[in-house]
Parts: sequence; C-alpha cells; structure tokens
Amino acid sequence: MNEPRNIVKMSGIVKTFPGVVALDDVDFALRSGEIHAIMGENGAGKSTLIKVLTGVEQPDKGTIELDGQVVQVRSPQHSQELGISTVYQEVNLCTNISVAENIVLGQEPRRFGSIHWRKMNEMAQEAINRLSIDVDVTQPLGNYSVAIQQMVAITRALEVLSAKVLVLDEPTSSLDIHETNLLFDVVRTLKNEGIGIIFITHFLDQVYQIADRITILRNGILVGTYEASLPRVELVAKMLGRSLTELDAMSKVKSREEEKDELPLVEAKGLGLAGVLEPVDLELNANEVLGIAGLLGSGRTEMAGLIFGIDSPDDGSLIVDGKKVTKFSPLESLKRRIALTPEDRKAQGVVEDLTIRENIILALQARYGWFKFLSPQKQNEIADEYIQLLGIVTPSPEQLVRNLSGGNQQKVILARWLATNPRVLIMDEPTRGIDVGAKAEIQKLVMQLAEEGKSCVFISSELEEVLRVSDRVAVMRDRRKVAEYASDVDETTLIQAMAGEA
Repeated sequence: MNEPRNIVKMSGIVKTFPGVVALDDVDFALRSGEIHAIMGENGAGKSTLIKVLTGVEQPDKGTIELDGQVVQVRSPQHSQELGISTVYQEVNLCTNISVAENIVLGQEPRRFGSIHWRKMNEMAQEAINRLSIDVDVTQPLGNYSVAIQQMVAITRALEVLSAKVLVLDEPTSSLDIHETNLLFDVVRTLKNEGIGIIFITHFLDQVYQIADRITILRNGILVGTYEASLPRVELVAKMLGRSLTELDAMSKVKSREEEKDELPLVEAKGLGLAGVLEPVDLELNANEVLGIAGLLGSGRTEMAGLIFGIDSPDDGSLIVDGKKVTKFSPLESLKRRIALTPEDRKAQGVVEDLTIRENIILALQARYGWFKFLSPQKQNEIADEYIQLLGIVTPSPEQLVRNLSGGNQQKVILARWLATNPRVLIMDEPTRGIDVGAKAEIQKLVMQLAEEGKSCVFISSELEEVLRVSDRVAVMRDRRKVAEYASDVDETTLIQAMAGEA
C-alpha cells in the first residue's frame, strides 16, 4: 500500500518577534486525506506556524512545500490561490451584510456588470445546506449567533475557496455538541475526498475523536509528531513539559463549605428579561463557587449579563448586600464590586491597540473615575503583580495585547477584573481556547478566590471543570434555570438535566 503523499511540508521554520522566539527550527508535514491536530500551550507557536503557512507572517528561515514544490506564501490571498483555506478561532466576517454575501465575498456571480443576487443566494444556500444549518442566507449575518457565524465562516472556507488544505483554528469553541458533530461529519467527508486538514484545538476529547496524527509544540520548539493513539497522559505531559501531579492533585476545598455567610452577597428573585431570560432565582454566597452548566444558547451568558448590568431586567429583582438594585449598568456593578469576564474576549474584552498594562488597569481606572488618575508607578505595580500571578507570557507590560496569544489575552482580561478586587466575580467561559496548563492555573485561582471569601460564578461548556471547581451547580436550558445540584452531582445527571431528561 502506498504511503499517503505530503500535501504540505514545512522544514526548519524559524520566526522571531521582538524579545520572543516564536518558532525555532520547526518541521511539520500534512498528508493528503489526513486530519492532523497541532497542540501545545498558549504561546507554544501553533498560531504562528499557521500564520507562516498562510502568508500572514514571513519566516526568518525555512522552506514550505506544497505538493512537492517549494513555494513562498506571500499573503493570505496568495495562500487561498494556492488552495489553503483558513478558519480562525475568532470569527472575522462582516456582520452588517448578508450570510450569502459573506460566503461568496470576492467571488460574487455577475450579470450585465452587476452582482447576480439571485444566483449568489442560490450558491450560498447550496453551500450552507451541506452543513444542514437552518439559515436564511438573505438575512444579515449579525442576526445570528456566534455559533452560526462560525459555521458560515467554515462554509465559506470549505465550499467557495475550493481548498486542498483546510486549517481549522479552534473551530468548535463557539459550537454546541450537535454543531460540533455536524462539523466533524463534514470534515470526515473532506478527508475522504483527499483534502488535508489541520486541526488546532484545546479540547482533548475532540482530538481523539477526529485526528489521525498529532504534532506537539512547546515554547516554539517541536516536541514531536505522533499517531493519535498516543495515551492522553503522555500527550498532556509532552504539552506541559512537566508531570501531571499538580493537575491530578486538584480538588475542591471542602472546608470552605462551613464558612459561608448567612446573607447571600447577591440574590436574584424572579430576575428576567422578555425574550432573553425567563425569570430565575439564584443566590451567590461568599466562600463558594457556583458553577453554571448548559448548552450554547441556554441562557448562561444572558443571566450573567443581567446580574452585571449589561442589560436591565423587566421582571423580578436583584438584591446586593441586602439592598435592592435600582440602577443597572456595568459601572454601577463595579461600584458594588461585581465583575464579569466576558465570553467573547475579542468583541467585549481586550482592547487590542492598548498595551497589557493599559488593559489591566482599565476597569480599576473606570471605577475610580477619570479625575482620580492612577499614577504610572501604581499602574506598573498593578500590571507586574497580575502578569506574575497569572503567568502572562510577555517580554514587557508595554507589549500590545494584539501581539499576545489568545490564552494570554484571556489572562489579561481576568487580570483587569481581579485588579478591581471584586467580591463577586462572574467568569463566562474563562478557559475557552486556553491550554491545559493555563486551565489548571485559572481553576486553582477560582478556588483560591472562594477561599478568600469571594463569590465566584464559573460558566463553562466543559462539565468536567465545572464539577471540579464548583460547590453548587445550576443548570440552564432554553433560557431558564431548570435544576441546581450540590457539588457531588455526577456528569450524567447534569447532561440529562441539560437535555431535558432529568
């Protein structure tokens, strides 16, 4: 039997940025008809390797071969011309134009010198139908959820750009289980057609579910390429470059269950907003972590937004420290020492054109008011403290946030809200797109904050980590709270409640 041919071969790739060696003599090969996962901690070099392959960055050294021919990928557009299509972790589409326009952008069918709208819509509908998504392609993309926007981006890459190589950079981070399985069905079809697929993810289950081979990077260096039969413990150990003792030893601190105050820090009574969230009852107590489980669209994020004041409820009440809240806004919540790390770090989190220091002090400065300006010395002290506490990988606090990996950007957002010294910290998907090591660090920090007397709300799609850190778990379904369990609940029970079978 013939060995599958290499459709991509990258040899001796070196890429440096000021103060950082992002890739150091890295080799990578992708076969035709293969799903090849690239894994590693944030800052390991995964995204940089993809940027070099797709022409976003030019390598300092090394060569790239496509179908055995050495090429210089000059730009992302050139990479598309070469048959390399990419779907990045953050959706980069135009939300103000229609789904159809997004799908065929740059390749619109024309008639008599103008866009042939009917033909364009038919092309887009045919493309989207392959993913079995119920979408009206004539509607603005912004009318749809982040998950649907992600699927539209994938549709564009798969159907319109006629890829020989498909790069999926965290494509499932905004998808629920059904949508993920749907995507995987499509990916397997493409694999059978001989397309080479590069799959970057932090979800270990998904790697073992779909990948044929795994390449591991650490600190810009190639650790190795392995068959997907590599045991999980070995995979994680190779990614971290250390033993799993720290991860295995993590467990909830039961002693804090006896330290709760009688009065809840925050109490929601029938809190709701028509069309957004059905009335919900919820208590947030000091010295504990409340986990929120639920599928995408279950109301998790909407509930967090109401408590933080992003939206104003039209039903029920919110009581903080025994007093009914009458003013709902993020600034008022900051004054009440309630903080929220948002789910969408790109749209609602980091300010990419600001430095790490400026991003970290942003919320604290807003709480103080702009007439009580934090001194440069105080700003640097705060930034240095949280860079060290959270292990933010950067040569300097003055590094622009746009130059950080996604995981380190997430840590900057967390640092921003920790700097306000909140009594209540609501975290919406704080570990999404975060590597295994960073997940462990954030989970430990959450439990430490609870031990210090704070109330933490931990929202995550990963039930395993919800169960690990939480003292109680509330389950959301169809925009309402459907159940609440103690920390000893098992994963099966949660899944049944989320699915409506409990």
